[in-house]
Amino acid sequence: MRVIKELILDNCKVSIYHWNNRYLIKLEMDWMEQTYKINQYDLTDESELDKILNPKFMNDAMTRFQGMSLSLQESLKSL
Repeated sequence: MRVIKELILDNCKVSIYHWNNRYLIKLEMDWMEQTYKINQYDLTDESELDKILNPKFMNDAMTRFQGMSLSLQESLKSL
């Protein structure tokens, strides 16, 4: 697995990897993570990965993290 880039966007650690003919975009926030797999042949070059991390994509990911956190909290309450 090759690390392409690591950065912080919207208080979220973003790691981009290349592995087995795929690009992996991994978003980490607190104890949660989201991973997106993209076939390398769906992109013309690696610079298009930056375009995927646009404000709408990141806003949607942050909303998803909030939902994940709430879901986990609710499940933990039932223990």
